[in-house]
Amino acid sequence: MEAKGRFTLGRQSSLAPEDDGSEAVDEVDAIDPTVRIMYLANEGDLEGIEELLGAGTDVNYSDIDGRTALHVAACQGRTDVVELLIRRGAKVDSKDRWGSTPLADAIYYKNHDVIKLLEKHGAKPLTVPMHVQNARDVPEYEIDPSELDFANSVDITKGTYRIATWQGTQVAVKTLAEDVFSDEDKVRAFMDELALLQKIRHPNVVQFLGAVTQSSPMMIVTEYLPKGDLRTFLKRRGALKPAHAVKFALDIARGMNYLHENKPAIIHRDLEPSNILRDDSGHLKVADFGVSKLLKVAKTVKEERPVTCHDTSCRYVAPEVFLNEEYDTKVDVFSFALILQEMIEGLLPFSTKEEKEVPKVYAAKERPPFRAPLKLYSHGLKQLIEECWNENPAKRPTFKQIIECLSAINNRLAYKRRWKVRPMKCFQNLEAMFKKNPSAPSSRGGSSRSTS
Repeated sequence: MEAKGRFTLGRQSSLAPEDDGSEAVDEVDAIDPTVRIMYLANEGDLEGIEELLGAGTDVNYSDIDGRTALHVAACQGRTDVVELLIRRGAKVDSKDRWGSTPLADAIYYKNHDVIKLLEKHGAKPLTVPMHVQNARDVPEYEIDPSELDFANSVDITKGTYRIATWQGTQVAVKTLAEDVFSDEDKVRAFMDELALLQKIRHPNVVQFLGAVTQSSPMMIVTEYLPKGDLRTFLKRRGALKPAHAVKFALDIARGMNYLHENKPAIIHRDLEPSNILRDDSGHLKVADFGVSKLLKVAKTVKEERPVTCHDTSCRYVAPEVFLNEEYDTKVDVFSFALILQEMIEGLLPFSTKEEKEVPKVYAAKERPPFRAPLKLYSHGLKQLIEECWNENPAKRPTFKQIIECLSAINNRLAYKRRWKVRPMKCFQNLEAMFKKNPSAPSSRGGSSRSTS
């Protein structure tokens, strides 16, 4: 049997030890003839590869380390070579002596075009990004995916979550598809959301139940709120009475204040009606932390790339985010103002404009008009909204201040309702009592005289 050589040029296996004891060879003549196809793959020599394959060289030939020409091409980012080798029958998931596949190598060296090509032809990631080797390191929140029943499952919350049954209880499940494991941004966002949810415990924030991180696909499991989101509710109900809007606003503000007061503070960054859910009692809970940020050290953060309307709902995002400036927790206050106004108006912010145009309007310092009668904005409600969407983030109130203001407004509205409703009820009760007992005092304050 012919002894196998070792390919030592170019980038090596992504899982190989840093010091493998192999020394690179610079001269073509020194290359073992049996690994020549790997050398040509490294150089991107398509004609040479075609010639070797035509002469009978095995496209899946592997050297002493189990490396193939496809491994080499994936490491070097040779998309054209990868395409040729796959077309000629190369195995996309072959493993070298360290267990690395061509896809794993492409991911390690950030060769994105090669990653897409390999995935297109069925290559699978080696393991999930959060997999641990030792069973003792498995997180306490880990859920066995076999316990999740997706029979009769439907999409909820903009299609991000699906309904499932877990241990006899309906839950909401967010899944990270296998085909995005090589997308570092999406994987990192998933991990960040999971890290945030573990820290959160509040009546006005959706409850985290567990996650699947040791098998594919990875999932986040949260409580399921069958009454749906605020967006669906507003579409059905339209404008809310001020008292109802204020109670909802208090729920949102309490949840957001908890997030902002957290150590470190949590910026939601995507606060809008479809990310606010209703529980069985009719109260609201803040949900979906897919783009949230932790203020670990700095007091502000900045997006790595400009936010587009494909990423989030443009109608509710503060102008500093779309202008790609540094921002802090006050972006959530801006979004809150728009939601509060929408609940009273019954209309989307700038409902007559296309969504992609709205950020430009905010940047131009315009705000949605107040069309509803001013009496619906009494007791300082209009002023609160205007303060919350101030163009200067530093001048926007904190959610702690917002709660204080809304609580005072809620008390005034409740006081007004009591004095408007109670006299009528008292009058009706007295009238009913007088009819049953003519000897009782009259409803007009007089008394009936008995006859002898």
